[in-house]
Amino acid sequence: MYVRFPLSLWNVEDLLHERGIEICHETVRHWVDRFGTYFAHKIRKRRLEGMKHSPQWQWHLDEVFVKIRGQTHYLWRAVDHEGEVLESFVTKTRDKASALKFMRKAMRRYGNPKVVVTDKCPSYRAAMKVIGSEGRQETGRHLNNRAENSHLPFRRRERAMSRFRRMRSLQKFVSIHSSVHNHFNHQRNIESRARFKSLRDAALLEWRELVAA
Repeated sequence: MYVRFPLSLWNVEDLLHERGIEICHETVRHWVDRFGTYFAHKIRKRRLEGMKHSPQWQWHLDEVFVKIRGQTHYLWRAVDHEGEVLESFVTKTRDKASALKFMRKAMRRYGNPKVVVTDKCPSYRAAMKVIGSEGRQETGRHLNNRAENSHLPFRRRERAMSRFRRMRSLQKFVSIHSSVHNHFNHQRNIESRARFKSLRDAALLEWRELVAA
């Protein structure tokens, strides 16, 4: 419940109390720290196997500001053409070195896309010159809405969690949250109701098998 929905630790504690399960909210935190990364790794592994037959041809890259103990950090995010979050990376700076590290990390896992859509941040262009993909970059108004919209679920979680206190905990959580969100996120606006229900049921069944493993 904690990784799937915008709930606080105390919300989960209350929901479990209604089901007759008495725990402290700190127990939920320990469960997420211990098992969240494992679940995210399993989901990511299965999705990577499925992506071998459908190469990533277009990425959307964007970064969002995140406050940690009053200091500004940057959450970089790579999203594919269907709105699925491919990679999330937290840095203290927004320069060429950070953009290059982020892009190389994503490309090691998913390969080199044919088109990279970004905003007009100069760090992207400088990093793509080093990689040799400058000619693949596209910028323009409204072209990067995929990446902009991908920040919304994270912002809801950030408010529910009363922000983050450490850079390491932010990086761990966004990795877990992105994988779980991808697993359950289906574009109901382009699917029929019957198709959407079948996809949702399949995702829930796979999730239960994963949690029970």
